[in-house]
Amino acid sequence: MIEARFHDSIDGIPATAWDALRPDDNPFVSHAFLSLLERTGCVRPDWGWRPHHLGLYENDALIAAAPLYLKGNSHGEFVFDWSWASAWERAGGDYYPKLLNAVPYSPVPGPRLLAGRGPHAQARHALLAKAMKGLAEQLNLSSVHANFLRDDELAAFDGDWLERSDVQFHWHNHGHADFAGFLAALNHKKRKNIRQERSHVAGSGLSIEMRGGGSLGTSEWRRIHALYEATFDAKGNHAALTRSFFAALGETLGDAVQVALARMDHEIVAMALFLQGNDTLYGRYWGAAVDVPGLHFELCYYQGIEHAIRHGLQRFEPGAQGEHKLARGFLPVRTHSRHYLVNGSFRDAVRQALTHEAEAIDDYARELLQHSPYAHVSS
Repeated sequence: MIEARFHDSIDGIPATAWDALRPDDNPFVSHAFLSLLERTGCVRPDWGWRPHHLGLYENDALIAAAPLYLKGNSHGEFVFDWSWASAWERAGGDYYPKLLNAVPYSPVPGPRLLAGRGPHAQARHALLAKAMKGLAEQLNLSSVHANFLRDDELAAFDGDWLERSDVQFHWHNHGHADFAGFLAALNHKKRKNIRQERSHVAGSGLSIEMRGGGSLGTSEWRRIHALYEATFDAKGNHAALTRSFFAALGETLGDAVQVALARMDHEIVAMALFLQGNDTLYGRYWGAAVDVPGLHFELCYYQGIEHAIRHGLQRFEPGAQGEHKLARGFLPVRTHSRHYLVNGSFRDAVRQALTHEAEAIDDYARELLQHSPYAHVSS
């Protein structure tokens, strides 16, 4: 007998049991990362996040799980459903709370249905999707959303779930020996532009380094957080990750955290924060207290590419959105989400709208591939 249970904290599930179900080493779904978000006040009800993690149990043994949240808004998700919420509320319904299967503040494709790698994994994926759908109906919620799914999870969602996709830009390692080898694969114009951008930074007097999170001290993490926070403040946005989250990040995840730092006279004046798995580097946040041409590209992209080449990583995902990444060696890839709207009429209306959206996304992706920065099209 398989039983679905819901937990209001990730710490209600043993870390060893949760992590044993991860099909890969994506750091964003690790128990340590999700627990750190909760323990340091990054996910909390007054910011629209209430943990409601799903576990499937057989004879009290955890056999499948999913990071799950009751959401009081649509902030920090990066799959935008504001128009759906507005339409449903104009019709007299309550769109929030809704149910979200995702990692907070992380538009990173990866496992969302955790069932290990065994022969039962796909069947358990389907059970997790069914349990989320059933919970939404039981609690009279408007909807369930599963964001940034892996390709091998898509089959778990039956025809009642709406399909949605988008485009990100990822870098792929084609066996480059070094950064010069990567540049050699680009067309002449893109290669020249990157060299010019890097030369601006090289001539600025800044010292650049990549550091593992475990090697950074308390004062360095405090400065990194201050730069992150200032970037959000400057754009009028809310910096969701707390100082205590940053303070514990290196100690908790060690060198699965990487930070590109720019220093002026030993003071950290800019940074870019990354997380790392065995074969993938993930770019997350950036901040700077100086205005140096090309510095954003240097820290957020070129240092990441150099790090990936140096450590034999196969992929570098620098974050959501940004067509400017195409000119710097990142190619378009598709991301996927699935959405269950409980009301059938509302679901049908949104399905129709998504048909037109999908056509536009397909056209956009095809157009992007016509502008590959590589001398010979790669993938």
